[in-house]
This record gives sequence, structure tokens and C-alpha cells, in this order.
Amino acid sequence: MELKPLKIGDITAKYPIVQGGMGIGISLSSLAGAVAKEGGIGVISAAQPGFMEEDFYTNTTPANMRTLSYHIKRAKEISDGGIIGVNLMVVSKQYEEYVKCIIDSGADLIISGAGLPLDLPKYAEGSSIKLCPIVSSAKAANVILTRWMKKYKRLPDMIVIEGPKAGGHLGFKESEVLSVTDEEMDLEIKKILEIRDKFSSEYNKEIPVIFGGGVFDRADIDHCLSLGLDGVQMATRFVATKECDASDAFKQAYINASEGDAKIVKSPVGMPGRAINNVFVKRVESDPPKVTRCFNCMHRCDPKTTPYCISLALFNAAKGDLENGLIFCGANVGKVNKMTTVHEIFEELTKEQQ
Repeated sequence: MELKPLKIGDITAKYPIVQGGMGIGISLSSLAGAVAKEGGIGVISAAQPGFMEEDFYTNTTPANMRTLSYHIKRAKEISDGGIIGVNLMVVSKQYEEYVKCIIDSGADLIISGAGLPLDLPKYAEGSSIKLCPIVSSAKAANVILTRWMKKYKRLPDMIVIEGPKAGGHLGFKESEVLSVTDEEMDLEIKKILEIRDKFSSEYNKEIPVIFGGGVFDRADIDHCLSLGLDGVQMATRFVATKECDASDAFKQAYINASEGDAKIVKSPVGMPGRAINNVFVKRVESDPPKVTRCFNCMHRCDPKTTPYCISLALFNAAKGDLENGLIFCGANVGKVNKMTTVHEIFEELTKEQQ
């Protein structure tokens, strides 16, 4: 199946491949810039991007904003003007401030999930930045499109569907994550596309829809396109690359992972998540580490009751302290078996099928 360009309003990616945002510190400017340079869309994670800054612990929000702006601009330079997006979680307490920073720093689009971004258009008003909500169901898609049109007189520029095989925080109930079959997800995708078609027709606006969650190779991409989707989102596949911003130890954990090593974990955010079942995950289940300080970063997280600090756990993982780190991953992490480059992955994924 031919890989057609991904058109989002007045911007177009050569290939319909969006690199999923991975935090904390996994997809920053090096990875996002490399993906965009190859003709895909590179995505920086806005989850605590300043965690390596000297003043992070005493000046958290300014450190995050300063660093996010730096990475957006650097990714643009690396990509030679390619398309750069930012993944922003709805549960972030500084959500509005992040939106402003992303716009002012020159990003091309915002992909927003971990909750429904019902009021994202309000915070981006007056900007030409593309707004792309993440949904996991037709119901969520209908709620967002209806709300945005009724309250803000606008529609999404792209919709990202994340399925139950995705990594990190998931938009499903814990009981659903492992029970939703591929066939059921395909049917849900078609329902979302029907909702998209209805709004596109009524308001004369093209809204591309892409899917992420278990997309690993060209066969997966072709399957998604056969459903009527406009492109795919891939994250896990890009971790074990030289350009990925994570530590070498983090990347090696992906390479070492076997099928079945990905586990559904409970996140302090109140959502299920998928991570490698390492020493830290096992310890949290029996003897969770005490929360000694709060970064005041997310709604739904109460330091008095949370089983552990997810920010600290993700900091540790990104820096290579895996015994004390949470290693988010997708369901196909077991298929990652070597270190490679972003260029090599794109050569494989975009090669014409015989």
C-alpha cells in the first residue's frame, strides 16, 4: 500500500508517520528532530522536560518552560524545518502555561491526551498551531468534536487514536486494557472515522485521523491505512535508536525485554499504564517508596495517598537508574532487539512493498 503524505491543514509531512511523545526525557529534541528530518512528525514530550536542569528542584515550572522552549527550537534546527509537535498531558497543572510556551516557541502542533482536552482551543486562541486531541473511543471523539464546535467554533486539525497496546498512560479502564481485542479496536476505529466523516462533511474541514498503540512495522502501518486511517503514531519502535534522548541503560532495557515483559501498572495519575516489569515495578507492589517531596505537576495525584512519585520514577529511568525507575513501554517492546537509527527505521518502514 502506498504511503501518502500526511496533510494537516496547511502543513504536510512526507510520510504519515508520527513519533509518539514519550516522557519523561525520552523524546526530546534529538529524537523528534531526527524523525522530522526523515519526513515524519517528531514529537517532544512536555512532561517535566527540565528534570536535568540545575534549578529544577527549586524552580520547577520556569525550568520546565525554559527547557521545553529550548528543545522545540533545537528540534526545528535538527530537522531542517521539519514538522515538530509537542505531547501535552491534560492532567498537567500548568497546562495553560505549557500551551503558551509551545506556541511561543514555534512548534507546529499540540497532541494532547491523558484526559480529554476539552478546553484546549481556549488556550490556543489566536494561534495557527494545529490542535490534535487523543481519544481511545468513539464516545470520547464525539464529546470533543461536539464541545469544540459548540463552544469554540472550531474542530481538531487531527485526531490521534490510542489503542490498548500503547505505552505509558492508557485511555482505558484497567479491566479493558488486556481484554480489548484487535478486532474490537478495528471496529472502534471505524466508528471514530464515521464521527470524523460526519463533522468533516457538515463543516467542510478535512480532519486526518491516525492510530497509535502496537504499530511496529510496515505490515501494521498498511493494516491501519486499510481501515481508512490517514497515518500512524509509533513510539516504542524509536526508543532503541542512537538519536533517542533516553540513557543507554534505558534503551538496553528495551533491547533486553522479552515478549510478556510489559506489564499493566497503576499510576498515581489514576490511569493504568504499561511498563517493563522490572525490579522497581515489583518493589512498588510490595513495598512502595515513600513520597518525600511533591513536584506539584499533575492533577489527580495526592502525595499523601499516592503509592509512589511517578515523576521521580520516570526521572530515574530516563537517567539510567533502572532499579528505582519506571520504564514505560508499548506492548511490542519484546520485538525491539537491536540498537539502530531513525534513518534505518524510516528506510524499512517506507520501502515500497512488493
